Amino acid sequence: MSERKITDWLPTTRKEADMRGWDTLDVVMFSGDAYVDHPSFGAAVIGRLLEAEGLRVAIVPQPNWQDDLRDFKKMGRPRLFFGISAGCMDSMVNKYTAAKRFRSEDAYSPDGKHSMRPEYATTVYSTALKKLFPDAPVVIGGIEASMRRFTHYDYWQDTLKKSILADSGADVLVYGMGEQPILSIAHALKEDIEKSGEEYMTAARASELTRDIRQTGHLLRQAIEPQENDRLLFPHQECLKSKEKQAANFLAIEKESNRVNAKRLIQPTDEGCVVVNPPFPTMTTEQLDHSFDLPYTRLPHPKYKGKRIPAYDMIKFSVNIHRGCFGGCAFCTISAHQGKFIANRSTGSIIREIKEIAKLPDFKGYLSDLGGPSANMYMMKGRNSELCAKCSRHSCIQPRVCPNLNMDHTPLLELYKEVDALPQIKKSFIGSGVRYDMLLHKTGDKALDEASARYTEELIRNHVSGRLKVAPEHTNENVLKLMRKPPFKLFHEFKRIFDNINRRYSLKQQIIPYFISSHPGSTVESMAELAAETKQLNFHLEQVQDFTPTPMTMSTEMYYTGINPENKESIYCARSMRDKEAQRMFFFWYKPEERKRLRDILKKMKRNDLIQKMNI
Repeated sequence: MSERKITDWLPTTRKEADMRGWDTLDVVMFSGDAYVDHPSFGAAVIGRLLEAEGLRVAIVPQPNWQDDLRDFKKMGRPRLFFGISAGCMDSMVNKYTAAKRFRSEDAYSPDGKHSMRPEYATTVYSTALKKLFPDAPVVIGGIEASMRRFTHYDYWQDTLKKSILADSGADVLVYGMGEQPILSIAHALKEDIEKSGEEYMTAARASELTRDIRQTGHLLRQAIEPQENDRLLFPHQECLKSKEKQAANFLAIEKESNRVNAKRLIQPTDEGCVVVNPPFPTMTTEQLDHSFDLPYTRLPHPKYKGKRIPAYDMIKFSVNIHRGCFGGCAFCTISAHQGKFIANRSTGSIIREIKEIAKLPDFKGYLSDLGGPSANMYMMKGRNSELCAKCSRHSCIQPRVCPNLNMDHTPLLELYKEVDALPQIKKSFIGSGVRYDMLLHKTGDKALDEASARYTEELIRNHVSGRLKVAPEHTNENVLKLMRKPPFKLFHEFKRIFDNINRRYSLKQQIIPYFISSHPGSTVESMAELAAETKQLNFHLEQVQDFTPTPMTMSTEMYYTGINPENKESIYCARSMRDKEAQRMFFFWYKPEERKRLRDILKKMKRNDLIQKMNI
């Protein structure tokens, strides 16, 4: 790879902007993440997308919010708007574990430092900018803004918080994947300012111009009369008093999020009304290709030279082949943020990216991942789009597979074949989680079922880097239903196939299951049963986590309300750290220091059968 110049990255300082001859900027973006110029990092994607439209864009990564706010001043006021994202994760999820302790590192910061971003980063950044530039438009986006757009439960403060629009003072909120709305915003503001001859766009004018743009939200300072295509949510103040109303709001939001033709959502607050417009249609392959084909350097900004950015290390040799997930897991923010409809890249775009990866100096011919939110949903969609347009199901495969869903794994097999034929590639691995329930489902169509069987063998034989990740999440049937996950008997079946293929080809590979403790509905007894059942399968569990309630997921609503929003039934939830730890320690039955405690618990439960199964 030829030597890179500093101007190959978007400017992060006034000096870098001056090197490009830019005396003014159109858009200045602030990100809670380090600036890695790569399509897996949201700020880089939005910055490059706007740059491709001829706009002058700068990124200020991880600004210092604890001094005189000089980082927020240094680029000056942009002609169009300030853009803000807390980063690739919600800032609180990024910082704290389910036990509310600091995570071992911040994966999106240089050298994993925790001190590089504030808690509730979107609100902190927006407040700072509004203090310095009160009349400049502020647009917030990213997963933190997206998942906090309405009244939501915040686990870290253990309270219901109002829309982030009210707390942050931002003028416009973008939710979901931001390419389409941000382009529409930029075009509207640019066209208007050029017509008017004004030097800068104002916040008030920006609010007017963006009011009807899809996939955006705004805060109106007065009540409005709902129109025919509106859905009125319970007011924030009523949700504070009634958990049933908060649960009903969530169901309405989720339903509209999963519709092709969604309604506009309106929630009254003390400040007026939060108004959230319907989403854009799913991105076309051409649109998605354009986003991934932008001239990324695929490298961290040179300012981080000599420093490690953990998240970049994880994805530098990986390729994202699609967006969206129709799994609909109750605890997952990815599908809630990206949507259930799959947006696919073309083979050509994927191959072009792989060739760029191959130019990196430390690439040795091995792709760490050729996947997406779920590894095996590429090119899948409903056969009859008219039926999809009438549907509002949260998932296309749970609690049963939709008969309209085309689960043909042939395009994936063809893609793997083309990638592996490239001279630069020695091996392509699948690092993303695989939906084994899709592989095991019998459609009744011989060709489709044979393609699933071929894919399963191809995956296990040629694309496992020693360890295949799958996510059964629990063993208890009732908990799995609440999680919107398939029965555990399917994992047994998949493991049998995995072991048979390994024996047939003399492979020594492991299957690595992911499990969650303390999910709503999970009890100490069900965790003990999980421990016994996984021991019978000869697993010493590694990939485990305690359930963390993250804003605006079904599981979080269950945790906060104590009821299942879908049927109003009460649900047990482990709330205290002591109760959560009692569940978590069953993951580690094989540790000598845990055995006596677990044995005492099981004796109190009168489950000598589990003591024998676990041999503790």
